[in-house]
Amino acid sequence: MKDIKNIHLSVYPPTGRVRISAPLRMSLDTIRVFAISKLGWIKQQQTKLLRQERETPREYLDRESHYVWGRRYLLQVVERDAAPSVELKHNKMVLRARPGAHDATKRTVVEDWYREEVKKAAPPLIAKWQPLLGVTVARFFVQRMKTKWGSCNDETCSIRLNTDLARKPPECLEYIVLHEMAHLVVRRHDDRFIGLMDRCLPNWRLLRQTLNGAPLSHVDWLY
Repeated sequence: MKDIKNIHLSVYPPTGRVRISAPLRMSLDTIRVFAISKLGWIKQQQTKLLRQERETPREYLDRESHYVWGRRYLLQVVERDAAPSVELKHNKMVLRARPGAHDATKRTVVEDWYREEVKKAAPPLIAKWQPLLGVTVARFFVQRMKTKWGSCNDETCSIRLNTDLARKPPECLEYIVLHEMAHLVVRRHDDRFIGLMDRCLPNWRLLRQTLNGAPLSHVDWLY
């Protein structure tokens, strides 16, 4: 375990989970007093996260707003007796579905399309960062995840990416790809990991803020 110099107090979206990292030399009582002194700030950040505006459930109706790589498109539903598909035309997302298709079926078609978008966009980013980080990603997966934008398995050298990243600006996908690949170098979110992210992608904190749609909730307190 690598020792650190300062206390790191973090409040993480989406649930407001609190994490404190402290130097090995610091006593538990000192850490407890520090945490109590910051309760007001912690509750303030958690309240902001709870009030965070969430995207309303989709009904897959004409002129409904959908986002692709950070851009807003208006849905156009076209019924036809053929294989379902999704296509972007100017400012429209054209969803072709069979007549009488249920909302669940339309949702599946759109989600599958988002998944394929991430599958196409991720490989060039992985290829870009592999030589720079000195790692190799054996496999990557794309799936819906409720609480994470990505994950890493350093034993199998694989990463997982959230399908919903196709809704966010493309820079956010690169941030998540780099974040998960960096865990193949540094397992924990410690000073070494943060330093690696700072060197590779200096604006990663801004991208994290954009991705989570909430104010930054990570502060390094010196004690």
